[in-house]
Amino acid sequence: MDGISDPVDQALLDDWQRDFPIVPRPFDVLAGALGIPASQVVAKLRQFCATGRVTRVGATCAPNTVSASTLAAIAAPETRIEEVARIIERFPGVNHSYLREDDWNLWFVVTGPDRAHVDATLAGIEAASGLRVLDLRLVRPFNVDLGFALRGEALPPPVARRVDCAAFEDADRPILQALTNGLPLSERPYADLAADLGLGEDHLIGRIRALVAARIISRLGVIVRHRALGWRANAMVVWDMPHEAITHAGPLLAAHPGITLCYERRPVAGIWPYRLYSMIHARSRAEALDVLDRVCALPEFRNTPHKPLFSIRCFKQMGALVAAPERTVA
Repeated sequence: MDGISDPVDQALLDDWQRDFPIVPRPFDVLAGALGIPASQVVAKLRQFCATGRVTRVGATCAPNTVSASTLAAIAAPETRIEEVARIIERFPGVNHSYLREDDWNLWFVVTGPDRAHVDATLAGIEAASGLRVLDLRLVRPFNVDLGFALRGEALPPPVARRVDCAAFEDADRPILQALTNGLPLSERPYADLAADLGLGEDHLIGRIRALVAARIISRLGVIVRHRALGWRANAMVVWDMPHEAITHAGPLLAAHPGITLCYERRPVAGIWPYRLYSMIHARSRAEALDVLDRVCALPEFRNTPHKPLFSIRCFKQMGALVAAPERTVA
């Protein structure tokens, strides 16, 4: 682990990226597992957040279930990269924004409470930048549960489970937004969050448990910032493969060692033919390319047109927008 040798710190960041306890004193549970006082667990997490190794202790939601999202790209002239990146990141629905090695060089994820909000954000970015925005909507996720096994080999992707959207209640949206922003790092985080939302602690815990059981909350735990922990060679590899072939190839790719995300998206006719996307997070470019070479050796991917788009710079990284913001960008 980059810059972290303490085995307790390693266990804290490694073992609690998922399945965070949904009990009144969750940090007591972590403390028991780690063999240190709960106050020290909280202090460590606060320090990791302050130094950028952890973004938050919170939730990620299943994509396009109770909210909406899309991946988007802009081909910004080299002289306008900084300007256009600032335009993109000022929109509250943009939760990830990166510069990548390609003519389509600015890539970002737009989130919102519904598709209309996402569309309005894309239109706003187009109008403000004067540049075309590619809207690359999700078709099928194969692995979108990004996590990092910091002490060893990458873990296999979690077993896909059906999302039960019927479990969602309208009053859950502020809860989901608060959890994607992050839990308070306090002795009783759920009680503090409940007070902020005007709810009782027991009610909040019950709703969070229901949302986790329904897979609406796909992951609850420590959200690490992978670059700060050594994963600095990150490539989004796009594959020009027909929809029918992806039915078999997508799950195969998602399960391949070194692949950290995998999904199918809609192409853009005449501009962007790629349907299958995979992420490789590695400690070096050589390591990432080695993963890609092994994938290309598989019969399903041999001679498939593709290209790796390595990340050059991260402009924005935060939790998704699942509730309407109080104000929009002018």
